[in-house]
Amino acid sequence: MSAETNQATTKGADAIDEAIARGIDFDGTPIPQAKLDLYSNVMALEANRQRSGVSNTMRSRIVRIGAKHIPQAELDQMLADAGFATLKEKEIAFFYGGK
Repeated sequence: MSAETNQATTKGADAIDEAIARGIDFDGTPIPQAKLDLYSNVMALEANRQRSGVSNTMRSRIVRIGAKHIPQAELDQMLADAGFATLKEKEIAFFYGGK
């Protein structure tokens, strides 16, 4: 697989799901069946979990993913500007190391 092709297939949220469905990691190695089975079992449990609401899930995803890319103060302001609750102390401690 060329570097350009591999880069294109390893971007975006769907890339992980596609690789899991194929059972092949981004480097071309097979994903062990035990890992695939455990992942499938846990995802089935999650699929059956009652949801608390779309806005809560949106905020959760924004915080979880945004913390990887956006500084704490900026993410906190973005949440407030969008009408979401600002970062909680436990989120700051978990995602930003309490900084």
